[in-house]
Amino acid sequence: MLVLLPPSETKSDGGKGAPLDLSELSMPQLTETRELLVQALVDLAEDTEASNLALGLGPKQADEIERNAKLWVSATRPALERYTGVLFDALDATSFTKVQREKAYRRLGMGSALFGAVRAGDPIPAYRLSGGSKLPGFGTLQSLWKPELSDALVAEAAGGLVVDLRSGTYQQLGPVPGAIIATVLTEQPDGSRKVVSHFNKHHKGLLARALIVSRAEPTDIKGVARVASKAGLTVETASDGELIILT
Repeated sequence: MLVLLPPSETKSDGGKGAPLDLSELSMPQLTETRELLVQALVDLAEDTEASNLALGLGPKQADEIERNAKLWVSATRPALERYTGVLFDALDATSFTKVQREKAYRRLGMGSALFGAVRAGDPIPAYRLSGGSKLPGFGTLQSLWKPELSDALVAEAAGGLVVDLRSGTYQQLGPVPGAIIATVLTEQPDGSRKVVSHFNKHHKGLLARALIVSRAEPTDIKGVARVASKAGLTVETASDGELIILT
């Protein structure tokens, strides 16, 4: 099974790993595009105004530009530790046992505007680039990634089940045919349902955690639903490819 998570805008600082080495990342078929984008961000960091415009930054986010300027030389840490925020708080990887962490490294992947996608154990630096960003001199990130990312993810899954918890922007960078998606809906007092961003991220994090800590090995959406239910989530199967999580 391959469980794909969205990245996060917020990322932890520092790390104990050696500087970025693209050859150490999973899915080496993406290396050429990764190198192109990393260098583009490093070059862009020389122009604060252009960086702010392209990355949607404010005047108090100069540290984000500094991160990009040091992409080739700053310390790395596993992607599982690099990404932070609501979803990753719910995933709570710091509480994993050694066996669970090893399972997370085998099972979890994260979408990335900069790297296309990485495995949880891949060593990456802190950076700033969103899926909807458009860098000077380039087309959209979707136009860069889509021709190769889908094939890379399909190859990485090696015929196994894919649970795609990425947000729509990152799914569009590299769709995975046949993947199970999860839609988180909040039920209102009048019975209507709607998406609420905070609960969406939190419950996707809980589902990802359940798929790591469970001893079950789901092979279809019914198996995923059983794991989710045993973890205390309220779920429905909308179709063979869509799981509804109700909050």
